[in-house]
Amino acid sequence: MSDSAGQPDPVNAGTAPHPRLLSLDALRGLTVVGMIIVNSAAGISSSGEVFPTLLHSHWAGLTLADVVFPGFLMMMGVSIPLALGRVRAEQGLTAEQRRHIIGRTIRLFVLGFVLSNLWWFSDFAATSWRLFGVLQRIGLVYGACALLFFLCGPKVRLAVIAAILLLYWPLALVPSPDGLSTDIWVRGHNFVAAVDRILLGAGNHNYVKGPEGYDPEGLLGTLPAIAHGLIGVAIGEYLRGRHPNAPLRLALAGLIMAVIGIAWGFAFPVVKDIWSSTFVLLTCGLTTILLALLHLWLDRDAAAPSGAARIMLIVALPFGINAIAAYVIHQLTSSMVGWDLLMAPFEATRGALGDRWATLIPIFLYLLFIWACVDALRRKNWIVKI
Repeated sequence: MSDSAGQPDPVNAGTAPHPRLLSLDALRGLTVVGMIIVNSAAGISSSGEVFPTLLHSHWAGLTLADVVFPGFLMMMGVSIPLALGRVRAEQGLTAEQRRHIIGRTIRLFVLGFVLSNLWWFSDFAATSWRLFGVLQRIGLVYGACALLFFLCGPKVRLAVIAAILLLYWPLALVPSPDGLSTDIWVRGHNFVAAVDRILLGAGNHNYVKGPEGYDPEGLLGTLPAIAHGLIGVAIGEYLRGRHPNAPLRLALAGLIMAVIGIAWGFAFPVVKDIWSSTFVLLTCGLTTILLALLHLWLDRDAAAPSGAARIMLIVALPFGINAIAAYVIHQLTSSMVGWDLLMAPFEATRGALGDRWATLIPIFLYLLFIWACVDALRRKNWIVKI
């Protein structure tokens, strides 16, 4: 744990310190809030009907739930040039900086493995362990993007993005080594999923199990996720220049990415579970448009924000500044949303409001608990670093 006056953190705070871009912390915070809401909605969906957009797509398609994790991943990429740009310009990739990046990558992966396998640690026979997960992917993408930021120039990184996104399509269509028919429109019937099944014990150590199993944060899907982070790096480099017309250009770039993703999606479907190239472009486009709007709203009058802007910052900044801490707290306390104490208002109002609206009440109460935790850290000027 460190004081917030320390070195900017690409994973947690991650914004330029002088002056601070509030839009980055706010959007990062909103993505963390979104992840907590989505996970909580899935957790209580067995008790009552929730809004379908709060649940992940079964395969091809895009819901609100599918957008929050890629939004966080892109914001992490945006933060890298803002946090490490001066170090890169003055020192380059020193041995100390390399150790720092690799060390953080390992720590994030190990922490993610522990959180992904809490049930397995308590009872080995009850379930099987899972290698990959959300924090594991964050760690791998952070490590790759941070190293590429030091080792390559902007044009080379853009070429890497293009190569990954273009080549991932035919890679996904390679015939499955385990004999399952290849149909990218059918869940699990692709080479990306087959690699997870082969490497991880015939699917026993994947999130989705069985003969068509795979892991949504699996091995080959990390490649387009790295491209996802590198798109964020490119946007972060642009924002570092403090261009006066940045919101308009960001919105235009986001619109172009979204349109290309939608058009390409008729041939290569938008699938979060394999992080398809179209999923990268569409979600990066939507995230960039939202970032442009927040940049125009929050950063233009950062010294004297409006009443609505202050409310947004009160809600989002505690989550954005301590994003990893908020996620870890959520993972350790996720069962709270199903407690009788929180579900009592749901049971009392479901008849009048209907299940979909009533389920939002325990989710909101649980979210309020996590906000209180991370806001206490913010008021003490503490940032928990991994």
